[in-house]
Amino acid sequence: MQDQEPINNPELTDVFLAPNEGRLVALDLGTKRIGVAVSDELQFTVRPLRVIERNSWKKVLKQIIRILEEFDAVALVLGLPYNTDGSESDMSQEARRLARNFSLSVKVPVYLQDERLTSYAATGYLRKIGVDEKDIRKRVDSEAAAIILSDFITLRKQKAENRKKKPEARS
Repeated sequence: MQDQEPINNPELTDVFLAPNEGRLVALDLGTKRIGVAVSDELQFTVRPLRVIERNSWKKVLKQIIRILEEFDAVALVLGLPYNTDGSESDMSQEARRLARNFSLSVKVPVYLQDERLTSYAATGYLRKIGVDEKDIRKRVDSEAAAIILSDFITLRKQKAENRKKKPEARS
């Protein structure tokens, strides 16, 4: 399997080339659990879906494929954990490895999105809305996936706006 070429063209990992319409699915990759979130078809809203227990690759892959099919997703976004200083961590390499594995196994493009502090932000949000600590632990991963997906969509829209403005600046 390692000798295979990814199904996805490497150029498709550029956020600007991500589909503008259709549902996106995002994953917050943890060592024990994977949070899952989905956007609406117009990519205006995102919502946390569920948490998948991280066990064997085959079981995780089957569940992710099922989710992609269930929501007719057009892309998969994985959180890429950086250290707060912007350097890569051991988990960054794991996320890149999983992105490659997913790109070899799913029929939609796979993207990586900076996920610095998303679990922290998700925990803060859940506390703010009054979720008790026990339920926070159950929901934080899928909430973090929703933040990752929201950030991805926002970044893509910002890049598209910047690209539109550049030609005007030259005039």
